[in-house]
Amino acid sequence: CKRKLIEQSDYFRALYRSGMREAGQGQEEQLLRGGLSALGLELVLDFINTSCLARLEQEEGGDEEPPLLEELVEAASYLQVTPLPDARPHLLLPHALQQHLKERRMRGTATLVAIGDFMGASSRGLPPGCHPQVEAPWSMLRYDEEAQRWLPLANNLPPDLVNVRGYGSAMLDNYLFIVGGYRITSQEISAAHCYNPCLNEWSQLASMNQKRSNFKLLAVNGKLYAIGGQSLSNVECYNPENDWWNFVASMPNPLAEFSACECKGKIYVIGGYTTRDRNMNILQYCPTSDSWTNFELCDVHVRKQQMLSVEETIYLVGGCIHELGPNQKSNQSEDVLTVQSYNVATKEWLYLKENTSKSGLNLTCTLHNDGVYILSRDITLSTSLEHRVFLKYNIFTDSWESLRRFPAFGQNMLICSMYLPDGREV
Repeated sequence: CKRKLIEQSDYFRALYRSGMREAGQGQEEQLLRGGLSALGLELVLDFINTSCLARLEQEEGGDEEPPLLEELVEAASYLQVTPLPDARPHLLLPHALQQHLKERRMRGTATLVAIGDFMGASSRGLPPGCHPQVEAPWSMLRYDEEAQRWLPLANNLPPDLVNVRGYGSAMLDNYLFIVGGYRITSQEISAAHCYNPCLNEWSQLASMNQKRSNFKLLAVNGKLYAIGGQSLSNVECYNPENDWWNFVASMPNPLAEFSACECKGKIYVIGGYTTRDRNMNILQYCPTSDSWTNFELCDVHVRKQQMLSVEETIYLVGGCIHELGPNQKSNQSEDVLTVQSYNVATKEWLYLKENTSKSGLNLTCTLHNDGVYILSRDITLSTSLEHRVFLKYNIFTDSWESLRRFPAFGQNMLICSMYLPDGREV
């Protein structure tokens, strides 16, 4: 029974591998804390032992959701029973089960999380706003917005991810995915890892078919898309349900220094360079038809920007902007942090805001609550003030807010927003 629990439940696998007293040998009883009903636990254990949902199927029928389904979903989500989604096609209410699992993962508090190589992130190395509890360097920090300080979250970054740059990252259903990249030795990799904030645990996933770096990883309609890369035009799609990558339609040309984002269920690629010239086309990819189209031609060339979207509006943050004159000569403004927007419905561009005291290069950003939070990827003792960026751009008021505390002196940093369980202790 213990072997089945470890195989099919992330919760029990983490418990038995943790070395905690509750998981010790000879324990005849396991005390499970939290909102877990006896009926829900019974249904999950029955599923783990039999690999079927006999009791649930006996209650099928009628217009309302079976009470047992809700109990099963609550318990399965709490115990992280991984094979359960495979049983969805056998239920009359697959969408309800999927929605319940997704809603459970989104419970908690939306929190800014920074991941990186925080150099000397011990009690001596972190700034006053951060309070570590161990001497080992932390790899993940969370931001307490009320206290305006960074707190340790975890230092269990997989060894395979240490010293990896140029990777792709994306949030999908409150899981953080980090894929590909290259090591300091310039060796590209295809490995994929996933962080589960509910368990504070990393898992290794199936590797991509193609090693790639400096590409974009995007979450679209429940799947991940790895777009391009160094001298690459091909695209791969990852399905989390079967842990499998497959190639889909390639971009028309390989691109370098481009960016991309999801908007209204489609992928938009803007800027960068082709092998011959500047890329002035906005490329659109439709997952349904698995096809690329030239969506529109740009008047301004941009590269190395960050991109994200809200509803039908794409926001372009930072990068190098080239305003092309009559003779195709460019007026370059790479030392200013700018925010532009592009509406995919009206095809209207807006030049929103600039921060003349900050650089628009080497940034990481994320949507969080009412704004775009922007952070420098690398901050060291020698980093100049204009390259030390920790700002919030409010998308509703078109205004900047300078945040007080940097995470730490660090390199290769990533900022993202995820839901952390309430009462998380570090």
